[in-house]
Amino acid sequence: MTSSSTGLQLEGSGRESPPQLSGDAAARVWEAVDRSTASATKAAYRSDWARFERWCHEQGQAWLPAHPLTVAAYVTEAAGQQRPPGLGESGFAARWRYSPATLARWVSSINQFHTAAGLDAPGRAEVVRRALAGIRRARATPPARRAPLLLDDVKTLLETLRPAFHQWPAGVIARRDAALLLLGFATAARRSELVGLGVGDVAVHRVDGLHITVRRSKTDQEAKGTVKAVPYGRDPATCPPCAYTRWRQLLDTAAGLDPAEQRRPVMAALFQQAGDPGVDGHVCRVDLPAPLNPAAPLFPTVHKAGAVGVRAMSGQAVNEVLVRRAAAAGYPTAQIARLGGHSLRSGFVTEAFRRGPTRTRSCGRPGTAIPRSWRPMPASTHPGRQRGHEVGAVSRERSDPSGRCRRSTRRRRRRCRRWRSPAR
Repeated sequence: MTSSSTGLQLEGSGRESPPQLSGDAAARVWEAVDRSTASATKAAYRSDWARFERWCHEQGQAWLPAHPLTVAAYVTEAAGQQRPPGLGESGFAARWRYSPATLARWVSSINQFHTAAGLDAPGRAEVVRRALAGIRRARATPPARRAPLLLDDVKTLLETLRPAFHQWPAGVIARRDAALLLLGFATAARRSELVGLGVGDVAVHRVDGLHITVRRSKTDQEAKGTVKAVPYGRDPATCPPCAYTRWRQLLDTAAGLDPAEQRRPVMAALFQQAGDPGVDGHVCRVDLPAPLNPAAPLFPTVHKAGAVGVRAMSGQAVNEVLVRRAAAAGYPTAQIARLGGHSLRSGFVTEAFRRGPTRTRSCGRPGTAIPRSWRPMPASTHPGRQRGHEVGAVSRERSDPSGRCRRSTRRRRRRCRRWRSPAR
């Protein structure tokens, strides 16, 4: 039996013939199997398997079934390959083309194809496991983390965007990038979460500002969903609801129009924003109509001529936005090389930690955690749990004026009384 959508040959077992099912029953089974794996994961499996097939063909080795020594030789040969220096890198240090995590993913893909064919997974053999462990031990380098974009950095990038807000066609891209920066930072979102947002996933709230529904994420593959509140800002230049409102006005204008028909109305809406200062500079209290297509991407592609596309941005496009805006702001080349789509998320966590988060996993955002290397625990850190929606929000734990938890204070007092007791 075959699942054509996954590209894998799937058998019920290598030792017994599968039962005879009707066409509808078999279709339902393969549909459920197909949904068990994300489309990006299936694409990675197919790409990794195609690479392994090409290598085996060149080496004259069998690929299905593959011997464990063949898999071990495959990963060790790839582990020794190097790449030329990239942007902001020196030409002296070793630059490995493939990381140990990539090699481990290749082995996992090979195992998936063998298991689906009813064969033993060669990657589970001891020789392959020891080979991967030796590669990791030989590298023994810390993981490459993306540099965080702090609040001051976001403000700097927005300053470089502001002159283009009322220019055609650069203003359309500038409005999208401004909303991307502010919403990405305020929600501590991954780049996959940002590009996965639809226009209908954002709701304006009278008190909280914006309610953004993240329907699926890296840690929520079953799509249970998470709602994140984005509060109103004091400064209209850095107010996330204001940036969202400006961008939504352009999106609503371009909705339902062909790219050739968008120029005149979108240009008029862009120039109208230049003459509308709002209330004290804020436009976040403006009533927005219901979106024409709630499933349309919130951050679509935008052509250099100003035409708004129908496809969502890719995760790599988010990286390119940050790199391009940082270069325009005059950031050093070495710092630009460390920026990426995760910089907004890590910037929120770093900013929260600098303003006094706790040792707990929560940083005021669901799904965010402070890495252990970022937890020196200064003396001013409050021992209670922080649950606020904003960076530096006040903890809801009951505490005395000194900032110490009442429960901890009572424990200290009881210990003092026991030590002062004459019986001791």
